[in-house]
Amino acid sequence: MQNDSSDLSWDEFDEMRDPRPAENGFDAVVDRAISRRGFLGGALAFGSGAAVFGAGLLDSAAAMTNGFNFQPIDIATDYDIHVPEGYDWKVLTRWGDALFSEAEGAYSPETGVSVDMSDKVFGENTDGMELFEVDGKQLIAVNSEYVNPKINLPAEAAGTPRSADEVNLLKNLQGVTVMEVADSGNGYQVVLDSPYNRRITHETPMVLAGPLAGHDLVKTKADPEGRTVLGTMNNCGSGKTLWGTYLTCEENFNGYFGATGDMPAGEGYKRYGIGGQGRYAYEKFDPRYDISNEPNEPHRHGFITEIDPTDPTSTPVKRTALGRFKHENAEMVHAKDGRIVVYLGDDERGEYLYRYVSTGTYTPGGSTEGLLDDGTLYVAKFNDDQTGEWLALTPETTGMSAAEILAFTRMGASAVKGTTMDRPEWVAANPLKPEAYCALTNNKNRGKKPNKGGDDISVNGPNPRETNNYGQIVRWTPADENHAADSFTWDLYVMAGNPTVYNNAYAGSDNINAGNMFNSPDGMAFSSDGMLWIQTDGKDSNEGEFAGMGNNQMLVGNPETGEIARFMTVPKGAEVTGLCWSADKKVAFVGVQHPGGQWPDGNGKPRSSVVSVWRKDGEMIG
Repeated sequence: MQNDSSDLSWDEFDEMRDPRPAENGFDAVVDRAISRRGFLGGALAFGSGAAVFGAGLLDSAAAMTNGFNFQPIDIATDYDIHVPEGYDWKVLTRWGDALFSEAEGAYSPETGVSVDMSDKVFGENTDGMELFEVDGKQLIAVNSEYVNPKINLPAEAAGTPRSADEVNLLKNLQGVTVMEVADSGNGYQVVLDSPYNRRITHETPMVLAGPLAGHDLVKTKADPEGRTVLGTMNNCGSGKTLWGTYLTCEENFNGYFGATGDMPAGEGYKRYGIGGQGRYAYEKFDPRYDISNEPNEPHRHGFITEIDPTDPTSTPVKRTALGRFKHENAEMVHAKDGRIVVYLGDDERGEYLYRYVSTGTYTPGGSTEGLLDDGTLYVAKFNDDQTGEWLALTPETTGMSAAEILAFTRMGASAVKGTTMDRPEWVAANPLKPEAYCALTNNKNRGKKPNKGGDDISVNGPNPRETNNYGQIVRWTPADENHAADSFTWDLYVMAGNPTVYNNAYAGSDNINAGNMFNSPDGMAFSSDGMLWIQTDGKDSNEGEFAGMGNNQMLVGNPETGEIARFMTVPKGAEVTGLCWSADKKVAFVGVQHPGGQWPDGNGKPRSSVVSVWRKDGEMIG
């Protein structure tokens, strides 16, 4: 009997494949975490007593003042959105809304959308997004990470597709939407039939570029040259290049593949969580997803895909030089020496934080050829003395070929002994100073079991708590203020926790209190004024160790003072995903993924949406 894997979260799907040992009591876990890292005066200590928190952070946090231009809001536990007094919000678009006139009315509260209309409407489970300007128009490129088969398929399907048509329906509701938006005078709306409107799905032809293109590892029966791929999948976070293109990030691609016959040999399948049963049963109706038929097809996914939203005729390009793993987002910065640096997180327990550094340099307005195809991948190593270094992944350092490093990047990171992390999520670079932040969302396996490659994930510097159910945000500053430098210093900007339940390391850092506590930081973005916006994807039970935290939320952090304030809460069951601003910075566009209840319509199915948020007085938000 097949498990109903489509109803699991991605974490639960991975756990089903690779279960961890039984728990031995949370109190004992807490005690071990404290004994290993010493909770001294409210701050964790490392090595010879160096504090993990940045200079000045704890003192300023102890006497925090509200330095934001909004009144922080309370938690919520209902099925609605809440924003500060003086702000308002409305739905911009939701799953099933038309992008083209022919799809108007295609969505039904009872049945969703049909397969023939599914690539002409806004996709499901919105995630990362970015705004682009062209000829005075504003475009938003936004990911649709995954689908809920029980919502999209007929009830009698019980969440499992029964035909190729039902598989195609699910494929079309995922990927990327490009849409023009405009202020109608009554708030922003999607411009129906805009020539820029576009859906990019699991079936959209794409170019495979970079050193892995054409290699035997990516050749298939359908593509013997190894240079043309169909589709981008499980598009999680996003990024924006300095030259104005969109970077969409393929995360949990492993769940789309299964085997109707014997599993092929190879350690790479296990390391990436690829097994005999796919999450959506694609393999039963499409031989491309059957690894007993096409063993190399999974090697063609798990990349950063570049899309030009301003050219609807352009072909998306998968940039293999940026490595293959469960990409969260892609944060691009222009290094002091002119090279391009892209920070990349691998969102799985005990995996790694990476960066890519181009060989060539970039001049604004100049050529971009080769910048994302010719460069070096590095993995981060964090030392307990708050220093760190970037370890190059090369044939000399890893013992792997250049192609193997890009196809099996995790193995390269293991070979050079990078620092295992608590699920690296979004990376955000401060636009006002040379520093970057990474959300480490949580890791219930920290100190409990190794990662899929057998790497030790004991407590370490930036990951200081066993069975870490709350998460933290690590910050680093590159040497010589140059993001391309090979060394850095680091601290923790915040450790999430619950000070109403614990009085130890699990209470969180000193800038966490009963009025701003949260768990599982995920999405992050800086506004132009240097404020760090933090989105959560955590437990919203509001019980036990999560008591008093309410629904998932979006907060604002001040990097200079450490102050953090709650700005927005989303409906119960939802996570906050993706954030971008209008060209005039007066409207924020925010993703609301997998809401509960019947939000936002109040009847029928719950619908993932993008909402707009603005100040009623017309000033800049935040």
